Amino acid sequence: MAVPREQDPEQGLSREGIRDVERIGMVAKGYGVRVASIQHSGKRRARQTAEILASTLDSVQEVREIPGIGPLDDATLLAPSLKSRDNRMLVGHLPFLEKLTSTLLTGSADLRIFKFQNGGIVALDQDPESGSWYIKWTLMPHIS
Repeated sequence: MAVPREQDPEQGLSREGIRDVERIGMVAKGYGVRVASIQHSGKRRARQTAEILASTLDSVQEVREIPGIGPLDDATLLAPSLKSRDNRMLVGHLPFLEKLTSTLLTGSADLRIFKFQNGGIVALDQDPESGSWYIKWTLMPHIS
């Protein structure tokens, strides 16, 4: 959850948002989640989220900004370059992440496959034989 633009023009994470990400990070760590790289959009709240998760998860070797994962960027441009073996986490925004997930799972960015929550994690994996993507697991801050 971001701070309102009137309070913070860069819209960093609110206190509630920070707590949600810290809690999700600790749950992920408790489950033994291992991520090699966290890549974020560069927006303040995405950078903060990436840094919190990197400080929580033991396996993160790199945190860096990448282009092309902003809220309105075209998910179909990034999708072909993604490989599950890279073991990377993308920290971005809506609607981009929902469109990326839909693109990977169905080939269409317009089909809504999963409703994301701010601060949540959706883990995707690829079938080694077919190369098709599927949702492996999710962690969400709220069950509403």
